[in-house]
Amino acid sequence: MKFSYYIAKRYLFSPGSSNAINIITGIAAAGVVIGAMSLFIVLCGFAGLKDFSLQFSSYFDPDLKLFPASGKTFAFTDSQKEKLANLEGVASFSEIIEERVFLEFKDKQKTGFIKGIDANYKNVIQTDSIIFAGEWLTGNDAQVVAGFGISRELGMGVEQIYTNFLNIYVPKPGKGIPKDPSKAFRKKTAVNTGIYTVNEDLDKKYIFSTIGLARDLLKIPEGFVTNIELKLSPDVDEEDIKEQLQTLFADQVIIKNRIQLNDTLYKMLNTENLASYLVITLIAIIALFNVAGAIIMMIIDKKSNIKTLYNLGATLPKIRAIFLLQGSLMTILGALLGLLLGFIVIVCQQQFGLLMITPSLPYPTKITVVSFVLVFFTITVIGIVASLLASSRINQKLVSF
Repeated sequence: MKFSYYIAKRYLFSPGSSNAINIITGIAAAGVVIGAMSLFIVLCGFAGLKDFSLQFSSYFDPDLKLFPASGKTFAFTDSQKEKLANLEGVASFSEIIEERVFLEFKDKQKTGFIKGIDANYKNVIQTDSIIFAGEWLTGNDAQVVAGFGISRELGMGVEQIYTNFLNIYVPKPGKGIPKDPSKAFRKKTAVNTGIYTVNEDLDKKYIFSTIGLARDLLKIPEGFVTNIELKLSPDVDEEDIKEQLQTLFADQVIIKNRIQLNDTLYKMLNTENLASYLVITLIAIIALFNVAGAIIMMIIDKKSNIKTLYNLGATLPKIRAIFLLQGSLMTILGALLGLLLGFIVIVCQQQFGLLMITPSLPYPTKITVVSFVLVFFTITVIGIVASLLASSRINQKLVSF
């Protein structure tokens, strides 16, 4: 192997006997470098885009959220509250009442969801991070905080003076069509004191209110909630907390973490990432098979040398190993150089914003160890396979006189 490696290194760094061979080898090496650099940039770009897309959910979604296993509500007794408050690993929790409602402001209407929260909600979610205008709820049952999308569609701003009220309707339970439509709904009026913004979908979906307003509107009795949202302590075992919660609520709840709450978004981002990786890998395969072409041309160029080595006692496997190692070295060095160039491009993007989404927002990128390993492994494997195919062209007929 030392013999084959020595000859392969000489062949790789020594110019060929003709300019055509040198040009072909240079193109093959450039293809490896560009393939590795492109794949690394794409993976870093999607890693940054994924973090950028999911950072908004960290402002709005709790670490864990409890849903009723059946129906719309579940019991949450004082005893369970005390045990949950003392549960190690749970930093804070908030009781939630959530339901679809019909909203009316002046002459405009819209459907949405009311999310009634208790005073502890600000310890679970960073409400200061999502408030856009006005102020957060102060505990007054006549106040709501609407999403930016809802506010825009209803033409509703932040009311400093309580003159313009938002009407909130929910249908009363029952059968048949009531004779008096005005009695088919429960109604509450409130003043919009703030506007929050998270993302386009959530901004059009929720209005926040006190849990008292939501409970009274929906006629949900004390001791029942639709959800419980939890903030966990750092470095806590999430699965252990889930098991303890299921025991506490006697398996009457479904528990979801932040990823499960946004499973559609995660699946979409992961699918896009995989699709882009496969497309760039396909391009890299095409580029890296230039390595096979370069090795074959090198074999033709060094045909006389190969015969000499064979006559001196080198076996066919050792001669094949020379060109396999030459192609492998070209691939490994090209992959390392491509990773270095890709790293420089990503650092420049992070520092100077070479590519901008908006005039004030650079395209997000994130450098990860996984990106380095995946690119190096992908390029190296493809290059070695291409070199193996090319070196297999050396046979007894080639070295025979």
